[in-house]
Order: sequence, then C-alpha cells, then structure tokens
Amino acid sequence: MNLENKTAIVTGASSGLGAAISATLIQNGTKVYGLARNTRALSALQNNLGAQFIPVSLDISDYDAVKRWGSETFSENSGPNILINNAGAGSFGKIDEMPSEEWAAMINTNLNGMYYITSQVVGLMKQKKEASHIINIGSILGSMGRAESAAYCATKYGVQGFSDALFKELRFFNIKVTCFNPGSIDTHFFESSGIAAHSNMLHPQDLANTLVHILQAPDNMLISDITVRPLNPKKPEN
Repeated sequence: MNLENKTAIVTGASSGLGAAISATLIQNGTKVYGLARNTRALSALQNNLGAQFIPVSLDISDYDAVKRWGSETFSENSGPNILINNAGAGSFGKIDEMPSEEWAAMINTNLNGMYYITSQVVGLMKQKKEASHIINIGSILGSMGRAESAAYCATKYGVQGFSDALFKELRFFNIKVTCFNPGSIDTHFFESSGIAAHSNMLHPQDLANTLVHILQAPDNMLISDITVRPLNPKKPEN
C-alpha cells in the first residue's frame, strides 16, 4: 500500500506505541485519527504532529460512542484505509487477588473495544476498490502463558483468534488483517507486574517502523501474523 493520502485510525494513540505509530504514518503522508481517553495527551501529540493528526477523545469500550463517532466521521465514500487496533489495558497479579473490575476493564478494552471499532470500519472498507488493512496489536502472551498474567493472556489469546478468523473472512474483500505480536516494549506498561522498562526491550519507534513496512507490502501479499521479540530481554548491567 502506498500510504500517501491514505486515512488511518489508531486506537490508544496518546502515548507509547500508539503515538509512535501515529507519527510514523504521518511522516509517510497518512492522515491519522488518533483515538484515546486522555484528551490532554492527544492535544499535546497534535501540537507535535500537526494538522494531519486528528485527536479523538473516545472510550472504545463504549459501543454507542464508537458507533456515533464512526457514523459522524465517515461515509461510504470517505472511509478509512487503515485501522490499527492498538489500545490495550493490562493488570497483573494473582488470580485470586485481582479485583473483578480489573478483569472487566481488560475484556472491555482489549476484546470488546477491538470488536466495536472493527465492526464499524469493516463495512466502510468493503466499499473500497483498493486494498485496506487492519492490524491488531497482540502480544507474545497471546501464544504463551505467564504466571500472574492469566487475565491479560486470555485477552491476547482472544486477539490472536479474532485476527485469524477475521483475515479468513475478509481476504476476499481485498482487506488485509495482521496480528502484530510484540514482546516486552520499553514503556511503563508492565510496571504493575514488577517489570521495569529498560533499553534492551523493544523500542516503540522500531516497532512502528516495522508496522509501516507491513502496511507498505504489495497488495497481493498478506503478512497475517508476526512475532517480534527483543534479542536479549535482560536488563543491561550498567
């Protein structure tokens, strides 16, 4: 896909990987609707990225709000070319100590939210003659378990299954679906599980560059699933 003059939706765009993806898409000539709940962070990001970044303060786990925003923003003639389902919630701890509210928050964001936004976008993508692309940000914890991460792993296994079924459903509509599964990223995401960020982890900008490379693949080529790991996941000694 040639990204020049294309339109993308990036969820969880206000920081970390989502912000890096948004910036890299804009550098390649794409208009980006950046969705997140943190209005202040979205505004700051727009100040850095310019008019090609359109901040959207939206909770993707609110189905009515997602549906309303989609119908007000797009039409059959002006739908998005790209959807990056990046928004994710993570809580970690012993299963018998985790509050049910934290479980529900992960399910509502990581699975329900992904479904809500995707279900609104797919119908618009089907109207396009050119190829469209949906990338779901999974995790290596979507194919392997980790102690005190049962709830989070359950959602990321769900992302893997959702993506695999979706690509088989949509490939004949010229819509690509990719499940992008990174290992540990140099952000604050896993600090609640006792894992502090460090420089040997994957860097958001490197992942964003890789994701854009996947988007730029020839239209007849589908990378349906990719896992990206740090070469050496151990914290540097110095």
